[in-house]
Amino acid sequence: MSTSPLSGVRVVSLAPNLPGPAAAMHFVRLGAQVTKVEPPSGDFMEAAAPAYYRELTAGQEIVTHDLKSDEGKAAVAELLADADILLTSSRPSALTKLGLGWDALHAAHPRLVHVAIVGHPGDEAEIAGHDLTYQAVNGTLDPPSLPRVLMADLGGAERAVSAGLAALVERSRTGTGSYCEVALSDVAYDFAAPARHGMTTPDGPLGGSLPQYALHRASDGWVAVAALEGHFWTRLRDALDLPDGDDAAGALSAALATRTAAEWEEWARERDIPIAACAAPSKGQH
Repeated sequence: MSTSPLSGVRVVSLAPNLPGPAAAMHFVRLGAQVTKVEPPSGDFMEAAAPAYYRELTAGQEIVTHDLKSDEGKAAVAELLADADILLTSSRPSALTKLGLGWDALHAAHPRLVHVAIVGHPGDEAEIAGHDLTYQAVNGTLDPPSLPRVLMADLGGAERAVSAGLAALVERSRTGTGSYCEVALSDVAYDFAAPARHGMTTPDGPLGGSLPQYALHRASDGWVAVAALEGHFWTRLRDALDLPDGDDAAGALSAALATRTAAEWEEWARERDIPIAACAAPSKGQH
């Protein structure tokens, strides 16, 4: 009988908001046992998006402790005694004030892995920031619109999981835990690389300059056409009898406007062409 890859691994999360809970959710999906420690005031995510909060915390034990109190510190120390990974998203100075700086943690729990999600790396870890500011400086915003996807937060969550897994592999060789810093500003920089290198700018191959990789109006909405590779584009052109050269873009748009988005999606699936109906933007649920 197969077991989950992280069966038996214990994670303690002191990380509220989004990156930490998203990372904790991934640890749970990999089979880890996660205990989420929340302050008496709770987690902002529960008030901001209750349904999302429930999704992020499913399968976790949620406990409330005041880390500024002796009782709370003792309770967390007890949890860490049996833990493999500690997940945090506070600034280093705040953790040090709580007695959770790396030196103190490592002395008390030498096998513990600490995955620290911070805003900026190294000496700049005390600089305040959020997903919006990390995206702003890396050119992935289109003002005045705010981003629909929290790229740095969710990418940072995945990187935190990767760092934790790598540290567990290292511990299996050395017998000693380690400190892993995940800077969300670094994640935003890396995720912005396609735009920085011109792939997703308006004149770039994935930014709308190619009709075979673009959004087109259907009779009732929009379709995403992603016939980027030559064989897909040839198949689409042949199926719709599109002309060669610059005239193909206009002919493709005209053809796609004649049916509904759902009809085009079904049509394309039958012909093994990557076309999908664009879902309406989510309005949120509570």
